[in-house]
Amino acid sequence: MNVALSAPMPAARALPPPAATADREFSFGSADFERVRQLIYQRAGINLQAGKQAMVYSRLSRRLRETGHGSFSDYLQWLERGAGGDAEWQEFINCLTTNLTSFFREEHHFPVLAQALQARRGKPVRIWCNAASTGEEPYSLAMTVAETLGSGADCRILATDIDTNVLATAARGVYDASARGLTPERLKAHFLRGTGANAGAIRVKPELARLIEFRAFNLMTPQWSFGESFDIVFCRNVMIYFDAPTQRRVLEGIHRTMKPGGSLFVGHSENFSDARELFRLRGKTVYERLGA
Repeated sequence: MNVALSAPMPAARALPPPAATADREFSFGSADFERVRQLIYQRAGINLQAGKQAMVYSRLSRRLRETGHGSFSDYLQWLERGAGGDAEWQEFINCLTTNLTSFFREEHHFPVLAQALQARRGKPVRIWCNAASTGEEPYSLAMTVAETLGSGADCRILATDIDTNVLATAARGVYDASARGLTPERLKAHFLRGTGANAGAIRVKPELARLIEFRAFNLMTPQWSFGESFDIVFCRNVMIYFDAPTQRRVLEGIHRTMKPGGSLFVGHSENFSDARELFRLRGKTVYERLGA
């Protein structure tokens, strides 16, 4: 994955001095943090805010250990030379992405989703779940599809994320039986319970898993190619990590992938009033795709 943005990253506010490094395993200064900010912006569009030095140090230190580097400066120079290849760039991105999710998170969206599915009853339905993380969100979509249209529904869900590690977890479809957001009825209807050494774990039933295709995807990719357009897109709590120009580019990309009149579901703190020609607000953080 080798993607650079055409627009430069916005300048950070003056960074606070780095924490004392005497008790740290690796040297990590303000210049190192600023370089990490530039690289994650170029590669993933993430506008990493000042004040995240401790998070960056904690998450990337493992990469220094595993690649045998003694300082962040050495590691970042090695990374930029391409010596670690695409695999190390992916590890770098994986370390710096945030994955907070649960089943049926932002629950108010799912009755709206069910209504949108009902309106398409008898027709093929295509859904894109962006930032799928460890899978709870796309499986929640699949459960809603099964409960609304039946397990034999003509529906395909594309679930994407930039982080390949979380996608591997999602594809396995195995969770703790006490996972947040699942009712006893849904546990019984959509999951298999583990026994013996697997007691306390649950696995998504095959008839639910078959609705979903998991795929790595970077929203900074210049050309998006998904084939048939989407009826419904979930892109929740993603735009908050982007600056305004990047948000606009991503919204334009999503607009191009959707059918006219399609539904876009976004996070509770996201508002796209500056893109009124692309999307019209239809409910609480639910937008309608405008245009032909």
